[in-house]
Formats: sequence, C-alpha cells, structure tokens
Amino acid sequence: EVQLQASGGGLVQAGGSLRLSCAASGFTTDDFAIGWFRQAPGKEREGVSFISDSDVSTYYADSVKGRFTISSDNAKNTVYLQMNRLKPEDTAVYYCAAEIDPSYYSGVYIPRLSNMDYWGKGTQVTVSS
Repeated sequence: EVQLQASGGGLVQAGGSLRLSCAASGFTTDDFAIGWFRQAPGKEREGVSFISDSDVSTYYADSVKGRFTISSDNAKNTVYLQMNRLKPEDTAVYYCAAEIDPSYYSGVYIPRLSNMDYWGKGTQVTVSS
C-alpha cells in the first residue's frame, strides 16, 4: 500500500523559508511522479512542483519558479520542497501526491489533479505579512 507522509509546514513571516518533506513508501514501480499540490481557502487545488522520470524532469508552477526547489533522495523515498522568499499568497494547505506511469504532454510532465493516484494528508503553510 502506497503511503505519503507530509511534514514541515508552519508559520513564517514573508520573505522567510520553510522545507516540506514527503516520505513515500509502498511503491512497486520506479515509474512515478511525486510532488506537491496546494489549496488556499476558497481556491482550487493547484500543482506546485513535481519531480519525475528518475529525477530528470521537474515541474514548477509559474508562481513559485525561482523561489521553490524540489529534490529527492536517490530512490524518491523522500521528496523535499524548499520554499524560499515566501509570500502571503503562498499560504495554503500543501498536499503530497503521486502519479503512477506519469502522463507527459508534448514531452513535458504537467501534474493534473485527476491523474494523481495517491495523496498524503495536507500540511498547513501560513505566511504572515
């Protein structure tokens, strides 16, 4: 059984940093993409950052490019999201998610909510102004 355990959320001032971790277990294949969605109050859940294809391909939402960095250990047992220069608009519940046999669009991996096969419980990130 695949399990995703997210941790690392918290309260931080604008401009600060946080690192989220997602501990993954139970995968029976190496062919999966793993990363983070987030959902702010009153908004749709959106893809933030993912890593796939043996850590070669990465995805970042435009809103976090240059500020967030995703990484993983060699086996993608743990995935990290380093979040720097945080803004109040980054406030959301962050969810770790995984897609088995990820779908590529014109050779690019793009996380889609409906394609996710596994979800972890969310972790709250609050950025104060």
